[in-house]
Amino acid sequence: MRSRDDESVSRGEEMEAAEREAAKQRLLEQAEAERVPVEDTTRAVPDRRWRSDQR
Repeated sequence: MRSRDDESVSRGEEMEAAEREAAKQRLLEQAEAERVPVEDTTRAVPDRRWRSDQR
């Protein structure tokens, strides 16, 4: 049979796991909201001004 201490530890662990899961979901939602679609990004164009043959 479980004692009250065991039940409170178990309940505390469950609460921590729920808090971790909620924090994880918030982070995933924030990352998705801040995500930039590939179509909206621009391709980097190399700067070749340093080449002597381009002058």
